Formats: sequence, structure tokens, C-alpha cells
Amino acid sequence: MNKIKIVIGLLVFSLFMGCSNDDDTVNLDSISTPKNISAVMTIKQDNSGLVTIIPNGEGVTQYEIYFGDATTTPALVNPGSAAQHTYAEGNYQVRIVGTTLDGKSSEATQDLTVSFVAPENLEVAINSIPGNNLGITVSATADYETFFEVYFGEDPNQAPVVFMQGETVTFNYATVGTYTVRVVALSGGTATTEYTEDVTITNPVLLPIDFESATLNYDFVSFGGANTVKVANPNIDANNGSANVARLTKNNGSEVWAGSLIELGEPIDFSTMQKIKMKSWAPQAGIVVKMKLENLLDSNINVEVDATNTLANGWEELTFDFSGVNNGNNYQRIVVFYDFGNAGTGANYYFDDIELTSGAPSVQLPLDFESTVLTYSFDNFGGASTTVVNNPDMSGINTSATVGKLVKANGAEVWAGSFIELGSPINFATMQKIKMKVWSPQAGIVVKLKLENLVNGGTINTELDATTTQSNAWEELTYDFTGINNANNYQRVVVFFDFGNTGTGASYYFDDIQLSN
Repeated sequence: MNKIKIVIGLLVFSLFMGCSNDDDTVNLDSISTPKNISAVMTIKQDNSGLVTIIPNGEGVTQYEIYFGDATTTPALVNPGSAAQHTYAEGNYQVRIVGTTLDGKSSEATQDLTVSFVAPENLEVAINSIPGNNLGITVSATADYETFFEVYFGEDPNQAPVVFMQGETVTFNYATVGTYTVRVVALSGGTATTEYTEDVTITNPVLLPIDFESATLNYDFVSFGGANTVKVANPNIDANNGSANVARLTKNNGSEVWAGSLIELGEPIDFSTMQKIKMKSWAPQAGIVVKMKLENLLDSNINVEVDATNTLANGWEELTFDFSGVNNGNNYQRIVVFYDFGNAGTGANYYFDDIELTSGAPSVQLPLDFESTVLTYSFDNFGGASTTVVNNPDMSGINTSATVGKLVKANGAEVWAGSFIELGSPINFATMQKIKMKVWSPQAGIVVKLKLENLVNGGTINTELDATTTQSNAWEELTYDFTGINNANNYQRVVVFFDFGNTGTGASYYFDDIQLSN
């Protein structure tokens, strides 16, 4: 124990000495307290009572394991290593303490049951994951168990996942199908107890449909001489930067009513929005694009709306107004017709991003805060607050009437900021830089711009910094996102002012957030 402490002390000293040569300083206060302390405990099934304990945690330099029996001296374990201990039959409280380089520590206590009889009263909970059609969670309880193994049934050669009572494990299947999940409860003896359950994984197509999923089956049924398949977007432009779209070919001589349909996993919910918008591409303008909705069990229960395109050889957004639709008719089939009323000529038509809409205009880039019909709704965090206000300094490069105002309250977090969600993802197909006008009471502060995917809780994101060069005046900052993955569908714009410093109550202003080359 003393030797280990001396080594750590020498390491800290050498860190200070090494950094001092580079005129830097190591701030041990910046080291965070360890998090998520736990352990995986497995027992050898030979009635010996030999238990292997593998500690886990974040930010840990060394673990102390207190076995919970008559042994008073803890085992010292480095990250990635394990401790072994022989127990008599019984129930134990195993305490795991994780310590950082500077002595900060966190701990957790876990139950350990050592028994040489087969586990009893095994109960297993298998649940789906909301928003993840291919994923499940598994947890289990049993008497006399030491740990569990779960086999998910996707691959017969797949190693089991080990987990403890009180833990929940997650698994994502690669494809739809029915799988047999097997959970094995183990004790310290050779006998085990098992539970099996068949799990059916489905991945239904639902609105909105964007044709970007690698796991969904976009299965079109075509009729009258039409044919529809998922293809790469042949014309990525500012109106549609998607990688994949649907292509409807109206073959030469096909019926005037030729089209294709796709079935949804559940009926469309028109309770709050009763319009459907769809991006469309056609080789000629002025054609009728018909959308028909049908009941899945009775196609005679249907409703249809026409729209006429206005653009040739380019993407545009068409809106189909189903106001007054009977939501009780359970419309679950979407049928699309192009150039309705005319026989096919072999032309290709493309469509994408079929989704419900209120029809009201949505917030999009450019953001100039001048609209009287849009709602600029900001979400704030860390002690920042953003509102739309009158421009306090209508001069220089910005004489706009209204702008965004971010107040970083006194004592606000160094990462305090605000975000606004756009009506659709930013399209970086033709422009990959974003410029923004800012006004700051001081020069030399970092203004961070972060973009996030709306669906994935912000886990898919990218960010860039820019530094102000003026005080008490408007200037334009440019953020170069060249090479950005347009398929990540960035739809949330996050703004931070004076990033890295605690808030002082200062007010910052921004305006005219727009794509640029």
C-alpha cells in the first residue's frame, strides 16, 4: 500500500516537472470525481466459492475492493484488471471504491450471493426500447444467484453477455425477425436455472418517410405500368440534400392512373396535423401529382388530393391538404401518382420526405428574426437566456429591426448557451459555411456554433469556434463546416457566447444566421 502511494506521488511530481519545462501548469483540481462505479462479479461453478471481481468506472486511477466478509484489507486493482476471492456460502456486501490521481473518490456497494445450489425463482424482464425498433433491454432477478448470462439468439456463436442483478443490458438486432432470448442464472454450484422467450423484432415504416434508413424495408407495390424503388438522389441541391429518395418510373404506355403505394406500420394520426408535405422532382412543370390515402383492410375507404408542380428538373415541396379528414378511417396506405391523367412516356419522377405538417411556416435558415408569423422559440441551458428583441445598435453591417439577445447570467456555467430547432435539417449540399452577425461588449471572446441532429438527443453533432475582434459593434463571423456529413441531418442550432468563461451578466446579440460560400 505504501509503495503504491509513493509511486503515485512520484508520478504527480514528474508530471509537474515535465510540464514546467514547457511553461504549462497541471491543474489537479480539474480532475473530476470518479463516476459510474460498479463491478461484474462471476463465480467459478465448482463449489469452491472462488469469485472474480472486475471493477468498472470513469476517471479512476485505482480501485479498492472490500470483500464484505471477515477480510478487512482491501484488494488494490488497476483499471482493466480483476481481483479474486474465495467465499463461503452466504450473502455479502462488496464495496468498490474508485480513486483518481489527486485522491478524489467515489464508491458503490453491490450484493453478492454465494450459493452452491441452483438459483430459484428466476424472473426475467425483456422490453422494447422506445424509438429503437431493433433494440431490447433485459434484466433479471433470482434467489441464490451470483450473476446472469444472456444469449440474444441472433448468432449461435455469439458469446453471452454477463450482467448482475439490478443491471439492465441493451442489445440491438441487425435485422427484423423472431429470436429466442435465453437467460441463464448461475450460482457457485454446477447447476443453473434458465429462462427462454421468443422476441419478435419488427421495424415498420412510419411517417415521416425519408428513405435514409438502412434497416427499413421500403416495399412499394406498383400498378398500371408504374414502378417505384429506393435510389440515390440524382439531383442533390439546396432544396433536397438527402442521399436517398424514391424513384417512380411511369413506363411508356402505362395507364393514366399508374402509380405505387407503400403500407405504413400504423395508421396516420391526423389528430393534430392534417396536411402532408412531400418533396418532388419531375422533368416537366405543370403536371398533376396525386396523393391517395387508403384504409389497409378496405381500399374503398379512401381520400385523395391533387397538387400541381411548378418546377422542372429541380426539387420543390408539394403540400396535400387533407383538412377535415376522418381520423377514424385509419388511413395506413399512401398511394402516389405522377402526371395523373396522362399515359406513361417512360419518364422518371422522384419524391422524398413525406411527413405530416400543420401547413404553418417553420423556422429555417436564414434566421433573421424579422418574421411576424414565425415563432422563434429558444431552449436555454447552463444559465443563459435568449429572446428576440429590438436591435439595440442599428448601425454598420446590421440595421435590422430585430435580433437575438443572449444574456449569460452572473455565475452561469462556462458552457451556458441556447438553441433553436429548425423545421427541417440544414442542407449543406451546395454551401458548407455558416455566417452569423454578432455584437459583443468585449472583443476576443469565443463564440461557439454547434449543430445537432434532432432525433438522436444531440449525440450526433459538430461544432466550431470563432473569436470576436470588435467590442460594442456588429461584425460577421464565419464557421467553415467544409466536409460536413449532410446525411447527419443537423436540425438544431446551438449558440454559446464567451465559451469557457463563467457568466458575468453580460448581454450578447446575434442575427442573420445563414449558409454561405
